[in-house]
Amino acid sequence: MKLPRICNSLFYVGVVLLLSSCGSGGNEKTAATDSTASADTAAKAQVVNTIITTPQNVVIVTHKVADFTKWFAAYEGHDSARLANGLHNFVIGRGLQDSNMVTVILRADDTTKAKAFAKDPGLKTAMKKGGVLGAPTITLVTEAWQDTAKIESALRARATYMVKDWDAWVKGFEDGKQERMDNGIVDRAFGHNLDDNKKIYVVTVLSDTAKAFAYYKSDALKKRRLASGVIGEPVRFLYRLVKHY
Repeated sequence: MKLPRICNSLFYVGVVLLLSSCGSGGNEKTAATDSTASADTAAKAQVVNTIITTPQNVVIVTHKVADFTKWFAAYEGHDSARLANGLHNFVIGRGLQDSNMVTVILRADDTTKAKAFAKDPGLKTAMKKGGVLGAPTITLVTEAWQDTAKIESALRARATYMVKDWDAWVKGFEDGKQERMDNGIVDRAFGHNLDDNKKIYVVTVLSDTAKAFAYYKSDALKKRRLASGVIGEPVRFLYRLVKHY
């Protein structure tokens, strides 16, 4: 008489254990799914956009020095005068063919002040004391695009040239991006002269100099320049990045 009751009790205990086991497995699966979703979200959060398309004004100075080490010390000692005129250190590079050729790029808060500073007799005096030889080339440029991602190569090429139309050139230049990358050239920044958007300024990184130099002479590049409205041959200054502020 007691046997059926015992069997029923065991049956109910078994059902409860089975349901508990199924519920536990579901929670583990949900926890695993939540963990994966969290990891994916964290990975996406770490992706940083390095492209800047907000126009920024810069001053580009290029000149020769008698001794780079002495010039560099004098340059950094003159920083207060630059800051007073809204100029901020950005890049210093040394010529690839002549290491005493120096290029300096400064960010400019106020282009009117920057123009006045470029003509200031005090700047000429400071340059002379620092060992600058001859008259420097000073250009104000509006950068329309730049990539701030860290890159291994320190070799840079700055090209300047004239174009027929800014918008047409930008489209042609952007269309040729992959072709440049395939030839060891990585876009870093481009823009135009502050007062004339037909005077183009392009900075690229050379990840493979052999490929890049061959591409400079190629018919493919000539065709691209012609299609985008480039006038004449680009003037290139090759330099090695010394300091990025």
